[in-house]
Amino acid sequence: MGIPMFQVDAFASTPFTGNPAAVCLLDTDTDADAVWMQTVAAEMNLSETAFVRPRDAGGAFPLRWFTPTVEVELCGHATLASAHVLWETGRLTPDTPAHFDTRSGILTAHRRGDTIELDFPTDPVAPTELDPDLVRVLGATPVAAHRGRSGWLVIELATDDAVRGLAPDIAALLPFGVVVVTSRSNDPAHDFVSRVFGPAVGIDEDPVTGSSHCALAPYWAERLGRNELTGYQASARGGVVTVRLDGDRTHLGGHAITVLRGELA
Repeated sequence: MGIPMFQVDAFASTPFTGNPAAVCLLDTDTDADAVWMQTVAAEMNLSETAFVRPRDAGGAFPLRWFTPTVEVELCGHATLASAHVLWETGRLTPDTPAHFDTRSGILTAHRRGDTIELDFPTDPVAPTELDPDLVRVLGATPVAAHRGRSGWLVIELATDDAVRGLAPDIAALLPFGVVVVTSRSNDPAHDFVSRVFGPAVGIDEDPVTGSSHCALAPYWAERLGRNELTGYQASARGGVVTVRLDGDRTHLGGHAITVLRGELA
């Protein structure tokens, strides 16, 4: 009997949009250490592979996330995908929240109709000095530069078109960690747009990034004067993330669609 594996498009309204994540459902007898998980994630070659163990004594599912090259502290789309798989496979009933025990503490997912809402820690941002080399690498002049507690940079550009048309030197971005580029949206359906570049963690450009919205939520809430916002991540695949800022917690909403089911031999 193989290990159940799923590929789920997260923050997606139709198949083959949003951000694909692999979800690996481990059992209590599976000998899965970090080296093995990293190898599987490299084999899957998606921005994130999630590894979910059976519920612990406290009722939470231990959850870890790996890019093709590193383990990460927090991942939104693969958490959303994991919750979706637990409900879809009957491991949780539809009205039961999914609690995950992670490196970022206990994270919770709820079903709200056809939407999944994640309860994540807010990543407050503060102004930071802008490195002239980063401006050169981005090929655009920022309006403002901030850094989250996570260490991720949040760079605001002047226009929606500037964000969408950005073509940075990906290799040269490597020393700057994860860079989130954002602006107000031209589309009345969305409050802001963003793109996320993370070659330092093995992801040149992430299709849709839940965790970046933990920083974008407080950033845009302050500027727009509202705690409930809608973001559009303007990658080639694209995806919508709703955000609701609640102090030190940020609630992220989106849809998920299973596109592949199988077993890891």
